[in-house]
Amino acid sequence: MSLADTIRRTFVPIHREGWPFVAGFALVSLLLLLFSQFLFWIGAILTAWCAYFFRDPERVTPLDDSLVISPADGIVSSVHPAVPPRELGLGSDEMMRVSVFMNVFSCHVNRAPVRGRIVRVEHRPGRFLNAELDKASAENERNGLVIDSPVGRLAVVQIAGLVARRILCFAEPGDDLTVGERFGLIRFGSRLDVYLPEGAVAKVAVGQLAVAGETIIAEAREGAEAPRVKVS
Repeated sequence: MSLADTIRRTFVPIHREGWPFVAGFALVSLLLLLFSQFLFWIGAILTAWCAYFFRDPERVTPLDDSLVISPADGIVSSVHPAVPPRELGLGSDEMMRVSVFMNVFSCHVNRAPVRGRIVRVEHRPGRFLNAELDKASAENERNGLVIDSPVGRLAVVQIAGLVARRILCFAEPGDDLTVGERFGLIRFGSRLDVYLPEGAVAKVAVGQLAVAGETIIAEAREGAEAPRVKVS
C-alpha cells in the first residue's frame, strides 16, 4: 500500500453535515480545559468520536444493473417478505425486504442501492423505538424513496432509531441517482429497509456485515439463487 493510500484510509473525510457537531464538541472541550484537564480529555475523546461518526469514506461500487447494493453500513437484521409502507404507493402485496441496522459506530452516510430515477419521496413522523425491532418499520419516524431502476421499481426507507432524531435526505423526486451515490444521512443510530422488486433474490443473511455502496444485497439476474449460509 502506498503512502497516499495509507493517508487516505487513515484520514477519512468528514461529511459536511457533521462539521457543526465536531466544531461544537471541540469548543466545549476547550472550555472544559479552563476547569479541568481531565474533563478536557473526556471532551477530546467525544470530539474524536463525533468526527468518526460523521466519516464519509470512499467506496468501490459494483457497476452491474442486475445488482442491488447495500445503502447502509451495519448488520443485516432482517431478510423476509413484508408489506411496504402505505405512503410509498407500492400496493398491499408483500415484497422481499432487506433491513440493515446501524449502531452509533457505523458510518451513517446512506447510498443509492441502484441506478435509477426517484419517483417519490415521502416523510412520515413517528416513534423512536429501537430500530432493531421489526415493528420499527411501521411505527418509527421514516423517510422513503421509490426508485425506478433497471431491476424494477424498489423502495429504500430511512428509519429513525432509539437515539436518532434527525433523518436527512438530499434527493428529490425526479432526481437521477447513480448506484452508490450519497443520498442521505441519519443521526445517530438507525436502520434502512430496502423493498426489492419482484424477481430480485436476496444475497445476504441475517447477521452479515454490510458495507454501504459495496455489499451486494440482492440480484435480479435470471437463475439467481438465494445463498446458503454457514455460521462458524
